[in-house]
Amino acid sequence: MQGGLQVNASVFLTVLTLSGLVLAVASFWLLGDDVSGWLILIGLGLVYLGGGLPAACRALKVLWQERVLDIDLLMVVAAIAAAAVGAHFEGAVLLTLFSVSTTLEGWALGRARRAVEALLALRPTTALRREPDGSIREVPVADLRVNDIVILRPGDRVPADGVIASGRGSFDEANITGESMPVTRESGQPVFEATINLDGSIEVVVTKTITESTVARMVALVTEAQAAKAPSERFSAWFGQRYTLAVVGGAIIVFAVFYWLGNDWENALYRSATLLVAASPCAIVISVPAAILSALSAAGRNGVLFKGGAALETLATVDTFAFDKTGTLTTGKAVLTEVVALDGDQQRLLSLLAGIEGHSEHHSAAAICQEAAARSITPAEVTDVLTRPSAGIVGQHADGVLWAGNARLASEMGESIDHPALQALADGSQTVIYLGLGSTVLGAVTVADQLRPTSASSLAALRESGVRRIWMMTGDRRPVALRIGRELGLSPDEIHADMLPEDKVRMVGELATTGKVAFVGDGVNDAAALARADVGIAMGAAGSDVAIQAADVALLSEEMGKLAEAHRLARRTALIIKQNLTFALSAMAILVLGGLFFDLPLPLAVIGHEGGTLLVVLNGLRLLSLPPRKEPLARPQPVQQPGRTEPLPADPRAPYHRKLPRPSA
Repeated sequence: MQGGLQVNASVFLTVLTLSGLVLAVASFWLLGDDVSGWLILIGLGLVYLGGGLPAACRALKVLWQERVLDIDLLMVVAAIAAAAVGAHFEGAVLLTLFSVSTTLEGWALGRARRAVEALLALRPTTALRREPDGSIREVPVADLRVNDIVILRPGDRVPADGVIASGRGSFDEANITGESMPVTRESGQPVFEATINLDGSIEVVVTKTITESTVARMVALVTEAQAAKAPSERFSAWFGQRYTLAVVGGAIIVFAVFYWLGNDWENALYRSATLLVAASPCAIVISVPAAILSALSAAGRNGVLFKGGAALETLATVDTFAFDKTGTLTTGKAVLTEVVALDGDQQRLLSLLAGIEGHSEHHSAAAICQEAAARSITPAEVTDVLTRPSAGIVGQHADGVLWAGNARLASEMGESIDHPALQALADGSQTVIYLGLGSTVLGAVTVADQLRPTSASSLAALRESGVRRIWMMTGDRRPVALRIGRELGLSPDEIHADMLPEDKVRMVGELATTGKVAFVGDGVNDAAALARADVGIAMGAAGSDVAIQAADVALLSEEMGKLAEAHRLARRTALIIKQNLTFALSAMAILVLGGLFFDLPLPLAVIGHEGGTLLVVLNGLRLLSLPPRKEPLARPQPVQQPGRTEPLPADPRAPYHRKLPRPSA
């Protein structure tokens, strides 16, 4: 509200100043001398009051409270000097253009700041909560607590971060993650505040209150980013303050020199006022924050949050990326990848396996049960189930003792897995679960973590953008790491396995000795490496709060392509900052030389100064609209196998039957 009042006041003063200048100029050219004198005086008075008095008050307040000589004071002094030597119109033009420029800069930079903060307006104010007695009650969102159950109807916005308890639907997550296409969510999957339920009736269990939600975290990160200035911003502010003092001193010297050379005091003061305007560092000071704020806003709309301009600038110089594997490059969720039934009956194998694994809470058991459900296979009835630690699980089936587990359990059960079809699975890159009934080995399945769909294309895009080295670091076994690395196109030298958290920190430190390093991770065990890297990047959608706090950048989407886009944005921002600074310094040098040696008119100096300032702001605002990629990132195509298909349902509520592509060996 306060920002809106400031903008309205600035617009009012600018309109008042423009009106005064138009009145003065029109009176001078159109009316007779008996009328024009008073109207010119009134018009110029409006200009100096509307354009000069507020700026003078602001500048004097800053000078008194912060002991800083503000650029606004240079403009006011130059206008007063112009009026003192009879150049009233030149001074009025200066104040008018300065007022217009200030208002446009405030609008432009305010637009960049408001782009992410507008998310607050997307929050719903009420939610439908299921009460303990089963009734549905509409309550304020602020009253929701963890473990409350809320009802989402088609078209409703999600009132708080949560997990779907029942139901399935498509969600528009563009305003949070930047994902342009609807995302299907079902039971057990997370949903984020302010996203839109497009279809389906869904019950959601609240996991975070309004003060801890995704939107609250985004706003906090944006506020922190605006407060944390980039190195180039700090330098431009430092330079601007000291340079302003130099300009004031230079203007005094110019006045003294021209007066000493025989010019009258009016001409010497006019030259001095021209130098004040020409040498003012407005364009230099505003060129960096205009680009930084625009880039931060564009990134935020695209689902990438930077914790300040420093992280944005550093990311542009990164030439080495190190990735955690599980949960970052991969989904972190086990899925069934291969089914081998020695008798050829996969349905019976999965029925028995789902029946016994349904009694286990292991992540591989969940993957088996989900695959059986996807194939509409009914789990077999298994009783008296016992767990064998580090081996597997044993139970009682109508046909005998049923067991499922690793090679150790098979050995304990006195069974042999020396079968060519089973041996082909035991390369160590995936978890193999053998199934036996009585004295017979029925077959086996493999369970493995899977790549995110866009991981490979994202890494390829980073390489195309000039990244020299890409490393994968994981605590997983070497064969597993090699399988994932091959699918990503990494060489064995770029794959590092069996690593503890301290090993990741040490290796990131070693990489940092030869260049700028970015580390990408999602878990608690990645926090130290994220903090050690020059730029820490956390997978914000699924990442732990500890990882997000330790990181400099948060990806709010599981879309890895956002990372390549963020790197491209950072490099483009660095380029625009260089363009702005080069243009601002060149324009200022030309204006100063013209004022000193070529009798540059004050109005031309005003136009050059204010026009240059607006141009660097508009150049920075180009970052608000990211250009499309030259070539879209290619999504890996599913592997087709004889007799297996993977149709995508046209109806998002229709059952989804997955194929089981076998990963490349």
